[in-house]
This record gives sequence, structure tokens and C-alpha cells, in this order.
Amino acid sequence: MAPVPYDQRDGFIWLNGKLLPWGDVRAHVLTHALHYASAVFEGMRAYSGEIFRLTEHDQRLHESAKILDFEIPFSVAELDKAAREVLRANKLTDAYVRPIAWRGSEQMGVAAQHTKINVAIAAWDWGSYFDPAARENGLRLAIAHYRRPDPRTAPTKSKAAGLYMICTIEKHRAEKAGYADALMLDWRGQIAEATGANIFFVKDGVLHTPLPDCFLDGITRRTVIALAKQRGLKVIERAIMPEEMAEFSECFISGTAAEVTPVAEIGPYRFTIGDITRTLMADYTALTHPAHSVAAAG
Repeated sequence: MAPVPYDQRDGFIWLNGKLLPWGDVRAHVLTHALHYASAVFEGMRAYSGEIFRLTEHDQRLHESAKILDFEIPFSVAELDKAAREVLRANKLTDAYVRPIAWRGSEQMGVAAQHTKINVAIAAWDWGSYFDPAARENGLRLAIAHYRRPDPRTAPTKSKAAGLYMICTIEKHRAEKAGYADALMLDWRGQIAEATGANIFFVKDGVLHTPLPDCFLDGITRRTVIALAKQRGLKVIERAIMPEEMAEFSECFISGTAAEVTPVAEIGPYRFTIGDITRTLMADYTALTHPAHSVAAAG
């Protein structure tokens, strides 16, 4: 059965301060964001009715908007409250939550100082981001053609919609070639991230991850680093060159959608799903599903 298109689903979406029926939420074809990518967004997951790191995500949404030279007309606290309302209105407990803010249709052209800033929050049931079988065996990643840009050429500290254009291209290219995703390098040729997730490697019991100086320092990334340190694992954030992948034994990616997912292959390089990867996967699950963990322990 074909999935229901996202504009034809049932439920409610929060738009500019009001909960509206899902199908009533529309944007005009001359919306500035559609033509000039003047939009920022977040991705969050709810587990057992609680949205994980909700306030951190909404704070980042505000910061992203400021980088794109606009101000979100709702406070972080108001956005937190609205996200919880959306979850309740759609009767969801485990879900993906998507806030987005964008410039409207009041002006058409590069200059857009007088456009209205719109904000919407939607939520839907979204299971594993990757095929469960692929996730169980470890993902296969291609190496992307496009590279993450120099921070002097793009607002790389913002979760801006326009920065994901090359991610879509590379995700499509990888899937057409039989891979689950693609590893992106940065403009210097260093390892950066996957198309929608940060990346980690293991060598001799030490965790290595690229320094996020031209891509997002993911909220899940920071969570994984904290979990690793709680385990007494050493974490090194540094520049990593592609050829170093021959020396790493384990690899995994992290992100709100991806959660913590093992990687078995990147181009010509192979990895095992080892103890450190499995431990951090379990620790992340325990953190996001505390009620389940308590029940299992009992």
C-alpha cells in the first residue's frame, strides 16, 4: 500500500498560534521560503509522550532563525507548549515532531525584510528512519560527491532548509546505487557527516568524531558524547581524513531521526558492530525510554 501523502493526512497542525485541521494548513506558491529557502526547522522525537530534548531543539530553532536574519514571533516556552499540544491533539505518544519557521508571501525577491514570519509544528508516527534489516546489520554508506560548504560561504551553524539541498541529491544518488545513505566530506576533504546525521568511529576503545566546525553539532551527537563519557570512554573531536577509516574498527551515526545506528560499510571501508556501538545504542534507548528500562530492570 502506498503511503498517504503528507498533505492528505488526518490530525492537527499548530500554525501561528492555533491548532488547525491538518488539511487546512496551506502555504501560497509565492511564499518566499519556497523560492529562496528562507526557512529553518527542527526534528524531534517523542518517546512515551515526552519530547526528547524539546527545549534544546526550540532554542536552536530560534538561533537558526537569527542567523538567517529573522526573528521567530513565539518564545521558546511558547514553542515547547505548542509542541506538547500537537502531540496530545494527534493522540501520539511515540512520534516525530517537526517545527518549521519561514518567510511568507508578502514580498517576492531576494530582499524580504517585510515578510511575515510563519511558524508551524506537525507530528506524525515515524518509526525507524532506516530499513530495520539494514539497521540491524549495519548501514552501507556511499561517499558523496557534494561536500559540506565552507562556513564563509553558507550559514552552516543554522539548521536551514537550503543546506539540505545537496543532502537530498546525495541521499538519492546513494539509494540508486544500493546504499542506505552517503558520507559527506567538507570543503577541505575531511570527514563531515552523513546526509542527516553525525558520525562516530571507534579505534582501540576510543571514540573519534569530526569537529563540527562546518556542520551542525547535533543534539543527539552531544547526547552520545555525554553517554560515552559516563561510561568512561575517551572521546576525541578532531579533523578526520577519509583514509583513516581503514584504521577504525566500528562506526555509527547519530541523529534525531537516525537515533544511534551502526554502520557496516562506507565505500571501500568495512566495520563491525562492536561492543562500544552496542553499548551506546542501548544507553541511548535507556535514556529515551526510561519507563521501559525501569520495567525491564524490575
